[in-house]
Amino acid sequence: MDAGGLVSYGANLAELFRRAAGYVDKILKGAKPADLPVQQPTTFELEVNLKNARLLGLELPPTLLALADEVIE
Repeated sequence: MDAGGLVSYGANLAELFRRAAGYVDKILKGAKPADLPVQQPTTFELEVNLKNARLLGLELPPTLLALADEVIE
């Protein structure tokens, strides 16, 4: 986002890495990867870059900013 994005909505990467570590642990303990269930992300993050919005001449609604997990100014 710092490099020029305006708005980003996606999975929480830290949570995905923690969950992947659990899978690695199970595999190292002998579980077959094919037997492990596929998991979907459960938490998502909304990031808004106000600096780039200002450069583009956009005024973002306050409700969007209130919902954002991170606002870059």
